[in-house]
Amino acid sequence: MDQCTRCADHQYANPERSRCLLKAEGFLAFKDPLGTALAYNALCCSALTAAVLGVFVKHQDTPIVRAISRALSYLLLISLTCCFLCSLLFLGRPHTATCILQHSTFAVVFTVVVSKVLAKTLNVVLAFTLTAPGRSTWQWLVSQAPNLLIPICTLVQETLCGLWLGTSPPFVDTDAHSEYGHVIILCNKGSLTAFYCVLGYLGGLALASFTVAFLARNLPDTFNEAKFLSFSMLLFCSVWLSFLPVHHSAKVKAMVAIEVFSILVSSAGLLGCIFAPKCYVILLRSERNSLHRLRDRPHSGRNIGLKT
Repeated sequence: MDQCTRCADHQYANPERSRCLLKAEGFLAFKDPLGTALAYNALCCSALTAAVLGVFVKHQDTPIVRAISRALSYLLLISLTCCFLCSLLFLGRPHTATCILQHSTFAVVFTVVVSKVLAKTLNVVLAFTLTAPGRSTWQWLVSQAPNLLIPICTLVQETLCGLWLGTSPPFVDTDAHSEYGHVIILCNKGSLTAFYCVLGYLGGLALASFTVAFLARNLPDTFNEAKFLSFSMLLFCSVWLSFLPVHHSAKVKAMVAIEVFSILVSSAGLLGCIFAPKCYVILLRSERNSLHRLRDRPHSGRNIGLKT
């Protein structure tokens, strides 16, 4: 007892408590089973999204693709591919560059995705409100004013991320006390206030997209995808609302895994809810992918022109 010495933070005592041993570094590596599974799913989902984009490009002149705004759909699919791939930044040993890119890339890419969903929803609303008989405001739809939301919303998020990185950016940190015999290498978020401002802005944008899509769900459904958009945003909001309490109660490696899992699930939810019904019609029910068939569907009295 007279010669008892406390081990340093990067060391731990052996079972006999006769000497100090170096702690092993701990992080969610690609070679870990969980890390491998998450990386494999991210790559598979990104490849699937690219395949869906290929299907839409191949059938770009069909009515169902033209009716849902081809340009926005292409951009949304490309952005979803980036969402899947950005989850890879959270895996492996943290470095200064990856710590800076992790949440800023995630925030900007998801802001682009959610703003595009909002723009698609507003295009649906305008298509059914501005083209009613007696209206002379077709030029509002042609101008595609809702598409301006995409650069505006993205610019606001980029400004918030710029302020975050300029004042108190994320950095590589260590946790020597959470797991016995390990020093956990992690990314410290720096300013938590800035981090929650970025997440709060993204959450507010997602809530606005869900609200608009939900209010437009009962429009005639010949060209209306608001039901799919509202369900996709409901899933998106549910995933991230569930993520927050679990994120704060989990250990470091589990916290990273939960964050990657939430990114993959929310991105897959948007991909499945918005594009799976279209791919089903294009690939398996091609007889329904005709302008004559769409016009003969119920509630087709207020059909709109096909958009590009």
